[in-house]
Amino acid sequence: MNKELFDLVHRPRRLRQSAGFRDLLREHRLTPDDLIYPIFVTAQTNTKNAIETMPGIYQWSLDRINEEIDDALDAGINRLILFGIPSEKDPVGSDAINDDGIIQKALRQLKGDYPELMLITDVCMCEYTDHGHCGILHGQQVDNDQTLGYLQRQAISHAEAGADMVAPSGMMDGMVGAIRDGLDVNDFSHIPIMSYAVKYSSAYYGPFRDAAESAPRFGDRKSYQMDPANRREALREAELDIEEGADILMIKPALAYLDIISLIRESTTLPIACYNVSGEYSMIKAAAEKGWINGDDVMMESLLSMKRAGADIILTYFAKEAARLLK
Repeated sequence: MNKELFDLVHRPRRLRQSAGFRDLLREHRLTPDDLIYPIFVTAQTNTKNAIETMPGIYQWSLDRINEEIDDALDAGINRLILFGIPSEKDPVGSDAINDDGIIQKALRQLKGDYPELMLITDVCMCEYTDHGHCGILHGQQVDNDQTLGYLQRQAISHAEAGADMVAPSGMMDGMVGAIRDGLDVNDFSHIPIMSYAVKYSSAYYGPFRDAAESAPRFGDRKSYQMDPANRREALREAELDIEEGADILMIKPALAYLDIISLIRESTTLPIACYNVSGEYSMIKAAAEKGWINGDDVMMESLLSMKRAGADIILTYFAKEAARLLK
């Protein structure tokens, strides 16, 4: 017997030789239950407004949103996160805390029409303020502590309208604690908080700002969102949100921050979510339209990488497409 062949004892390929072996030994799996689908709700009427920078994604008016909900349910997706685009914006984002605001109306309508839906709401000010920043301004600076009261009121109004979970995204210090206190005092102690605990100041958010009409009118968000160069800071932000009562921790973006997902996964037993953000979505869509990649394969590989890194939950604009492929 050839000695070189005899010495080659370790053959990992034995366990890859057929689909049967590969399926049996697969370490991580993606299912529709892992996915949350973001939907943009506009105060306009009779509107299905295509987002030019996000192929296949639309702003939906309340009189047409059921078209999108029906399609999501047909795909096997029943968990949604809602983002609102109000008819009017002002310096303090009044629509965000109005009982008749766009998200509050959407919650009541969708809960009435689709009791089976899990509805999560983004809790932030940027979509509602005329300056596009995530809080209340003093001069050109966001006033962290004043903003907390607005976020608290926004979360309470969402809970009153029927939200199953709230997701604060503004990266204000103390936002989770303020929201937890507000919910608890108002008999909503059962409402979980999925905190955008580790949210980086990322160039990958560009298309979202078109969809949500939330680009800042001046400056940027680097004074409250995290520096992409920082890793240890992510641990600190996650620890603080845990202390304040977060039920789920989110990392955003996902693909360029898989190391951060893994880091936070190893540091806590809480569920971990990640946001497969608009820029990540649009790059795959654009390359697929050019014929440079197989869009479905790259989509599924990207989502699986987030699971492999440690995410239990993935917020993604690919939710419907991925779920249909997973059926």
